[in-house]
Amino acid sequence: MATILITGATSGIGEALAGLCAKAGHSVIACGRNEQKLAELALIENITTCRFDVTDEKATRNALANIECDMAVLNAGTCEYVDIDDVEPDMFRRVFDANVFGVINVVSALIPVLKPGNKIVFVDSLARLLPFPKSQAYGASKAALNYIAKSFEVDLAHTGIAVQTLSPGFVKTPLTEKNDFSMPMVISAQAAAEYMLKGILSSSSSVYFPRRFSFIIRLLNLLPEGLQKRMCINMRQEPKRKREDA
Repeated sequence: MATILITGATSGIGEALAGLCAKAGHSVIACGRNEQKLAELALIENITTCRFDVTDEKATRNALANIECDMAVLNAGTCEYVDIDDVEPDMFRRVFDANVFGVINVVSALIPVLKPGNKIVFVDSLARLLPFPKSQAYGASKAALNYIAKSFEVDLAHTGIAVQTLSPGFVKTPLTEKNDFSMPMVISAQAAAEYMLKGILSSSSSVYFPRRFSFIIRLLNLLPEGLQKRMCINMRQEPKRKREDA
Protein backbone atom coordinates (compact mmCIF):
# COMPACT_ATOMS: atom_id res chain seq x y z
CA MET A 1 0.00 0.00 0.00
CA ALA A 2 1.15 3.53 -0.79
CA THR A 3 1.30 6.77 1.16
CA ILE A 4 -0.64 9.30 -0.91
CA LEU A 5 -0.60 13.04 -0.28
CA ILE A 6 -3.62 14.89 -1.68
CA THR A 7 -4.02 18.67 -1.84
CA GLY A 8 -7.49 20.14 -2.00
CA ALA A 9 -8.71 17.18 0.06
CA THR A 10 -11.41 19.03 2.00
CA SER A 11 -13.93 19.24 -0.85
CA GLY A 12 -15.07 17.77 -4.15
CA ILE A 13 -12.96 15.16 -5.91
CA GLY A 14 -10.06 15.63 -3.48
CA GLU A 15 -12.23 14.65 -0.54
CA ALA A 16 -13.72 11.73 -2.46
CA LEU A 17 -10.25 10.55 -3.50
CA ALA A 18 -8.95 10.76 0.07
CA GLY A 19 -11.81 8.61 1.34
CA LEU A 20 -11.46 6.08 -1.47
CA CYS A 21 -7.69 5.73 -1.03
CA ALA A 22 -8.09 5.27 2.71
CA LYS A 23 -10.82 2.67 2.22
CA ALA A 24 -8.52 0.79 -0.16
CA GLY A 25 -5.89 0.59 2.59
CA HIS A 26 -3.53 3.35 1.47
CA SER A 27 -2.15 5.85 3.98
CA VAL A 28 -3.51 9.27 3.08
CA ILE A 29 -2.14 12.71 3.94
CA ALA A 30 -5.15 14.97 3.36
CA CYS A 31 -4.15 18.61 2.83
CA GLY A 32 -6.40 21.65 2.80
CA ARG A 33 -7.43 24.90 4.46
CA ASN A 34 -10.77 23.96 6.02
CA GLU A 35 -9.97 23.15 9.64
CA GLN A 36 -13.38 21.63 10.40
CA LYS A 37 -13.32 19.37 7.35
CA LEU A 38 -9.76 18.27 8.12
CA ALA A 39 -10.86 17.35 11.64
CA GLU A 40 -13.62 15.18 10.16
CA LEU A 41 -11.20 13.52 7.74
CA ALA A 42 -8.76 12.80 10.59
CA LEU A 43 -11.39 10.55 12.17
CA ILE A 44 -11.24 8.21 9.17
CA GLU A 45 -8.92 5.23 9.42
CA ASN A 46 -5.70 5.62 7.37
CA ILE A 47 -6.05 9.42 7.04
CA THR A 48 -3.80 12.01 8.63
CA THR A 49 -4.17 15.70 7.86
CA CYS A 50 -2.00 18.69 7.07
CA ARG A 51 -3.43 22.22 7.11
CA PHE A 52 -1.98 24.93 4.85
CA ASP A 53 -2.91 27.19 1.95
CA VAL A 54 -1.12 26.22 -1.28
CA THR A 55 -1.05 29.87 -2.38
CA ASP A 56 1.12 30.72 0.64
CA GLU A 57 4.63 29.70 -0.41
CA LYS A 58 6.20 29.89 3.06
CA ALA A 59 3.35 28.02 4.77
CA THR A 60 3.44 25.33 2.08
CA ARG A 61 7.18 24.84 2.40
CA ASN A 62 6.98 24.64 6.20
CA ALA A 63 4.06 22.20 6.13
CA LEU A 64 5.74 19.82 3.69
CA ALA A 65 9.34 20.08 4.90
CA ASN A 66 9.34 16.67 6.58
CA ILE A 67 6.62 14.92 4.58
CA GLU A 68 7.23 11.39 3.30
CA CYS A 69 4.91 10.09 0.60
CA ASP A 70 4.97 7.76 -2.37
CA MET A 71 2.61 9.88 -4.46
CA ALA A 72 1.55 13.52 -4.31
CA VAL A 73 -1.74 14.35 -6.03
CA LEU A 74 -1.79 18.09 -6.72
CA ASN A 75 -5.53 18.57 -6.87
CA ALA A 76 -6.16 21.93 -5.15
CA GLY A 77 -7.57 24.54 -7.49
CA THR A 78 -10.43 26.87 -8.32
CA CYS A 79 -12.58 27.99 -11.23
CA GLU A 80 -14.04 31.36 -12.14
CA TYR A 81 -15.55 32.45 -15.42
CA VAL A 82 -15.03 35.60 -17.46
CA ASP A 83 -17.76 38.21 -17.85
CA ILE A 84 -16.93 39.51 -21.32
CA ASP A 85 -18.53 42.88 -20.48
CA ASP A 86 -16.37 43.29 -17.38
CA VAL A 87 -13.06 41.46 -17.77
CA GLU A 88 -11.49 41.42 -14.32
CA PRO A 89 -7.68 41.07 -14.21
CA ASP A 90 -7.80 40.24 -10.49
CA MET A 91 -9.96 37.21 -11.28
CA PHE A 92 -7.28 35.89 -13.63
CA ARG A 93 -4.72 36.39 -10.86
CA ARG A 94 -6.87 34.48 -8.35
CA VAL A 95 -7.32 31.55 -10.70
CA PHE A 96 -3.65 31.37 -11.68
CA ASP A 97 -2.57 31.84 -8.06
CA ALA A 98 -4.46 28.71 -7.03
CA ASN A 99 -4.22 26.56 -10.17
CA VAL A 100 -0.65 27.33 -11.24
CA PHE A 101 1.40 29.07 -8.57
CA GLY A 102 -0.21 27.04 -5.78
CA VAL A 103 0.90 23.87 -7.56
CA ILE A 104 4.39 25.26 -8.08
CA ASN A 105 4.60 26.05 -4.35
CA VAL A 106 3.82 22.41 -3.55
CA VAL A 107 6.23 21.04 -6.16
CA SER A 108 8.99 23.33 -4.90
CA ALA A 109 8.46 22.05 -1.36
CA LEU A 110 8.22 18.37 -2.34
CA ILE A 111 11.10 17.89 -4.78
CA PRO A 112 13.79 18.09 -2.06
CA VAL A 113 12.06 15.34 -0.03
CA LEU A 114 10.89 13.00 -2.80
CA LYS A 115 12.86 9.87 -3.66
CA PRO A 116 13.31 7.66 -6.72
CA GLY A 117 10.13 5.70 -7.29
CA ASN A 118 7.90 8.50 -6.00
CA LYS A 119 5.33 10.20 -8.23
CA ILE A 120 3.93 13.72 -8.64
CA VAL A 121 0.42 13.83 -10.10
CA PHE A 122 -0.83 17.07 -11.66
CA VAL A 123 -4.60 17.43 -11.98
CA ASP A 124 -5.37 19.62 -14.97
CA SER A 125 -8.58 19.52 -17.06
CA LEU A 126 -9.99 18.56 -20.44
CA ALA A 127 -11.04 22.22 -20.67
CA ARG A 128 -7.48 23.02 -21.73
CA LEU A 129 -8.07 21.33 -25.10
CA LEU A 130 -10.71 23.68 -26.57
CA PRO A 131 -11.45 27.45 -26.41
CA PHE A 132 -14.61 27.12 -24.37
CA PRO A 133 -16.73 30.24 -23.73
CA LYS A 134 -15.95 32.23 -20.57
CA SER A 135 -13.07 29.86 -19.75
CA GLN A 136 -10.13 32.11 -20.56
CA ALA A 137 -8.74 32.08 -17.02
CA TYR A 138 -9.55 28.50 -16.05
CA GLY A 139 -8.66 26.88 -19.39
CA ALA A 140 -5.43 28.85 -19.69
CA SER A 141 -4.40 27.95 -16.15
CA LYS A 142 -4.97 24.25 -16.81
CA ALA A 143 -3.15 24.43 -20.16
CA ALA A 144 -0.22 26.06 -18.38
CA LEU A 145 -0.34 23.38 -15.70
CA ASN A 146 -0.22 20.60 -18.27
CA TYR A 147 2.82 22.13 -19.97
CA ILE A 148 4.53 22.61 -16.61
CA ALA A 149 3.87 18.97 -15.72
CA LYS A 150 5.23 17.64 -19.00
CA SER A 151 8.33 19.78 -18.68
CA PHE A 152 8.89 18.56 -15.11
CA GLU A 153 8.48 15.03 -16.42
CA VAL A 154 11.47 15.64 -18.69
CA ASP A 155 13.63 17.33 -16.07
CA LEU A 156 12.89 14.77 -13.35
CA ALA A 157 13.36 11.69 -15.53
CA HIS A 158 16.96 11.19 -14.39
CA THR A 159 15.93 11.31 -10.71
CA GLY A 160 13.53 8.38 -10.89
CA ILE A 161 10.63 10.62 -9.80
CA ALA A 162 7.65 10.00 -12.08
CA VAL A 163 5.28 12.71 -13.27
CA GLN A 164 1.72 12.12 -14.35
CA THR A 165 -1.21 14.27 -15.47
CA LEU A 166 -4.88 13.60 -14.80
CA SER A 167 -7.34 15.39 -17.09
CA PRO A 168 -10.96 15.15 -15.88
CA GLY A 169 -14.10 16.29 -17.65
CA PHE A 170 -17.11 17.70 -15.80
CA VAL A 171 -17.41 16.49 -12.21
CA LYS A 172 -20.30 17.33 -9.90
CA THR A 173 -18.74 19.19 -6.95
CA PRO A 174 -19.58 22.24 -4.82
CA LEU A 175 -17.44 24.24 -7.24
CA THR A 176 -19.23 23.13 -10.42
CA GLU A 177 -22.65 23.50 -8.81
CA LYS A 178 -22.17 27.24 -9.37
CA ASN A 179 -22.06 26.73 -13.15
CA ASP A 180 -24.98 28.34 -15.00
CA PHE A 181 -24.69 26.03 -18.02
CA SER A 182 -25.38 22.36 -18.69
CA MET A 183 -22.43 20.03 -18.15
CA PRO A 184 -22.39 17.18 -20.69
CA MET A 185 -21.58 13.71 -19.41
CA VAL A 186 -21.01 15.03 -15.88
CA ILE A 187 -19.90 12.40 -13.37
CA SER A 188 -20.03 12.27 -9.58
CA ALA A 189 -17.03 13.07 -7.40
CA GLN A 190 -16.99 9.43 -6.33
CA ALA A 191 -16.80 8.24 -9.93
CA ALA A 192 -14.03 10.74 -10.60
CA ALA A 193 -12.13 9.47 -7.56
CA GLU A 194 -12.36 5.92 -8.86
CA TYR A 195 -10.91 6.99 -12.21
CA MET A 196 -8.19 8.93 -10.41
CA LEU A 197 -7.15 6.11 -8.08
CA LYS A 198 -6.95 3.67 -10.97
CA GLY A 199 -4.94 6.25 -12.91
CA ILE A 200 -2.40 7.11 -10.23
CA LEU A 201 -1.72 3.44 -9.60
CA SER A 202 -1.03 2.93 -13.31
CA SER A 203 2.17 3.63 -15.22
CA SER A 204 0.44 5.96 -17.71
CA SER A 205 1.93 9.44 -17.91
CA SER A 206 -1.40 10.95 -19.05
CA VAL A 207 -4.84 9.88 -17.82
CA TYR A 208 -8.09 11.24 -19.28
CA PHE A 209 -11.58 10.64 -17.90
CA PRO A 210 -14.42 9.88 -18.16
CA ARG A 211 -13.49 7.67 -21.08
CA ARG A 212 -16.25 8.52 -23.58
CA PHE A 213 -16.28 12.28 -22.95
CA SER A 214 -12.49 12.54 -22.99
CA PHE A 215 -12.39 10.66 -26.30
CA ILE A 216 -14.81 13.17 -27.83
CA ILE A 217 -12.95 16.23 -26.52
CA ARG A 218 -9.57 14.89 -27.64
CA LEU A 219 -11.01 14.12 -31.06
CA LEU A 220 -12.46 17.65 -31.35
CA ASN A 221 -9.05 19.00 -30.37
CA LEU A 222 -7.69 17.49 -33.60
CA LEU A 223 -10.10 19.48 -35.77
CA PRO A 224 -8.84 22.53 -37.72
CA GLU A 225 -8.75 25.66 -35.59
CA GLY A 226 -11.53 27.32 -37.57
CA LEU A 227 -13.92 24.44 -36.94
CA GLN A 228 -13.07 24.45 -33.24
CA LYS A 229 -13.79 28.17 -33.07
CA ARG A 230 -17.16 27.92 -34.82
CA MET A 231 -18.18 25.01 -32.62
CA CYS A 232 -17.31 26.86 -29.43
CA ILE A 233 -19.02 30.05 -30.64
CA ASN A 234 -22.18 27.98 -31.03
CA MET A 235 -21.81 26.82 -27.42
CA ARG A 236 -21.74 30.38 -26.13
CA GLN A 237 -24.94 31.37 -24.35
CA GLU A 238 -26.56 34.73 -24.90
CA PRO A 239 -25.81 37.24 -22.14
CA LYS A 240 -28.24 36.75 -19.26
CA ARG A 241 -29.76 40.20 -19.55
CA LYS A 242 -30.68 39.53 -23.23
CA ARG A 243 -32.37 36.26 -22.33
CA GLU A 244 -34.36 38.00 -19.60
CA ASP A 245 -35.50 40.72 -22.03
CA ALA A 246 -36.70 38.16 -24.57
